[in-house]
Amino acid sequence: MPTDEPDLETVTHVPNDMDAAIVVNLLQENGIQAVAEGGFTAGFQAEAPGDVAIRVKPSDLQAAQKILAEAHGDEPPTG
Repeated sequence: MPTDEPDLETVTHVPNDMDAAIVVNLLQENGIQAVAEGGFTAGFQAEAPGDVAIRVKPSDLQAAQKILAEAHGDEPPTG
């Protein structure tokens, strides 16, 4: 899935590429295409924390949120 699609929704943010790969793989194992954006800047060693956005198609957003909530042992967000 191209990362420049304007209609992608951010499902979560993680601090680095390694965490992003784990989340993207989890979503893909559950049939949801996902991409990580911002990994290049998150790799810099600076005072500011990195930020990698995990993005999915809008039609997959609710399912992705549920998968991530279950993976963390949380209740999925409502609304």
